[in-house]
Amino acid sequence: MTTVISDEILASRQKLVLDHFHDEVRQEWDDVLATFPHPRYELIPTMTVHDGDTSVRGYYRDSRRAFPDQDHEIIALRHSGDAVIVEFWLLGTHLGPLGAIPPTGNRFRVRMTAYFIFGDGGDGAENLVCERIYFDSLTLLKQLIGGLNLRNPRNWPLAVRCLRGLLKEAGGTPHPALVNTPKADLS
Repeated sequence: MTTVISDEILASRQKLVLDHFHDEVRQEWDDVLATFPHPRYELIPTMTVHDGDTSVRGYYRDSRRAFPDQDHEIIALRHSGDAVIVEFWLLGTHLGPLGAIPPTGNRFRVRMTAYFIFGDGGDGAENLVCERIYFDSLTLLKQLIGGLNLRNPRNWPLAVRCLRGLLKEAGGTPHPALVNTPKADLS
């Protein structure tokens, strides 16, 4: 069954998503959070969920501490029945810790896809209920850590700290909501 979505709803969703992107770059967190009735980010590569105002603000703080100049270049924007799907390049400079991984000073540019999922907020109004992000974490790590010149012995201590940080970050317990998913009903 195909649901027809009005041009008005598509335009409204697109404006909200583009405002969301713009406000993230400006680091206007109150404006970004205002795009959700209840903020929720699902980061599929790390299998983590940031749910609620406090958790999402912590995610913003930590990600901008690691990459204070974080920016994006939108490649494509598509609509589906319940989502706006955005392909984009995420870019920035690793100037602060990324979890347990110390800053390397290296730039990165990683292709990503974000699903901005919309649903009924319980009041009959359509709301943004989640931003679900997919990206290749190995590509990101190769650019952050692989850019270290290991021929220079001065970089060896940083490389060791990065390796220890990677090992500490790896192997965490995935968020149950991202693992215990129902099978799609395709009938």
